[in-house]
Amino acid sequence: MTPPPTRRDEHTHGVGFGAYLHIPFCAHRCDYCAFATWTDRAHLVDRYLDAVAREIGVAVAAGLPQVTSVFVGGGTPTLIDPHRLTDLLGALPVAPGAEVTVECNPESLTTEHVDAYRRAGVNRLSIGMQSMVPSVLHALGRRHDPDGVARAVERARAGGIDDLNVDLIYGAAGETVAQWNATLQAAVALDPTHISAYALTVEPGTPLASDPGRHPDDDDQAEKYALATDVLGAADYEWYEISNWARAGRRCRHNLLYWSQGDYRGFGCAAHSHEHGRRWWNVRTPDRFVELITRGESAESSAERLEREARRLEMLQLSLRTAEGVPRDALSDEDTDALAGLVERVDDRVVLTVTGRLLANEVAVRLR
Repeated sequence: MTPPPTRRDEHTHGVGFGAYLHIPFCAHRCDYCAFATWTDRAHLVDRYLDAVAREIGVAVAAGLPQVTSVFVGGGTPTLIDPHRLTDLLGALPVAPGAEVTVECNPESLTTEHVDAYRRAGVNRLSIGMQSMVPSVLHALGRRHDPDGVARAVERARAGGIDDLNVDLIYGAAGETVAQWNATLQAAVALDPTHISAYALTVEPGTPLASDPGRHPDDDDQAEKYALATDVLGAADYEWYEISNWARAGRRCRHNLLYWSQGDYRGFGCAAHSHEHGRRWWNVRTPDRFVELITRGESAESSAERLEREARRLEMLQLSLRTAEGVPRDALSDEDTDALAGLVERVDDRVVLTVTGRLLANEVAVRLR
């Protein structure tokens, strides 16, 4: 794999074609997590990685396009032998200058991981920071300590990877505004190139869902989102999507591809793909995925195709989430006036205000 340049401007590359690799293994499931991850499948790791390699091989043989962005997510990719993971990356037809991201838990990112990743062309890491307050981490069911985040960032930079995202979550039970501010300030002090800040959501079937006393409060989350906007903006992080801020030229190209209805291929259990308006997704469990791929069968579970009008409306809804907004005529003048305070006109576009970002779904239903 050709190592990409260390700095990139996402505006020079177009939408491109993406690849997502799903690593479904975790040492521990966080209380809010509803992703396709397992803590009791370590015996499947080698067979699973072999199956993913085979799935990639079949796609490449069938003419998989060069990929301009790769995202390895999970689960916890850093639980996997880094050389096994980089073998998978090496099987992909990665374009020169591609953005290649690996998701990391701070407690399991080692110097060996960083070195192996960098040698394989990985040039971006996304670190699950969530909070820098121990009591908040405990409330989320996270097991790393705040100092571990700083150590992970230091390891990444020492190993030659300086394009770093940190993920934050706000709204955990007992988290005060002052504690959230402390987390934001600590994140800024680490000087990553990208910061994602997500409102805690209650997903069915999770430990959080079964404990109403820990459910987040809408007004509290609104106040914390406004604070994030102020703190990150003052630190020269550019807001470009509801939950994402970046230094100039460091927006996540893989995310931009999703929000632009770009084409991408997912590999592994529960991985989703999209090409030319057709979406499909693989079987959810690693056991079933391994079984199907080993038999030489497709792991596809189901699919859908959006008709032109549905795709157009979805594109508007996705665009609304971004700093670029939607064309002015996507909302009638009556709707725009009725949504005063939630949207504003900027030249020939309509964009969300900070308050509007919190109510983006309500604004989206007015699009036509």
